[in-house]
Amino acid sequence: MLTEYGYCGYLDKKTIKYILCSMNTVISVKVDQAVKESAQEVARSAGISLSTLINSYLRQISATRRIELYAPEQASPKLDAMIAEVEKEIASGKVSDTFTNADDFLTALDS
Repeated sequence: MLTEYGYCGYLDKKTIKYILCSMNTVISVKVDQAVKESAQEVARSAGISLSTLINSYLRQISATRRIELYAPEQASPKLDAMIAEVEKEIASGKVSDTFTNADDFLTALDS
């Protein structure tokens, strides 16, 4: 099944055939095995090969002259510890009431 992904819109069979038939150069790159397998799964779920996905992205870069990358930020060990502490407090019921306005919040702080 072909689905929409990224900024490229829908890829139909004619577009895929054009991309596959117009390829005449091979690019070899080294990638982490887990990244490759994950990307293959994304491509497969869109009904295309990883090669077609990469080729389409390279065409998008050429056409738009823009490179868009996404790399999720990793939480620091300190942040992970703080999150774990807050989750523990929530689970034990050590949380304040919720407030709908600042006056109620300030009153609760004073008490």
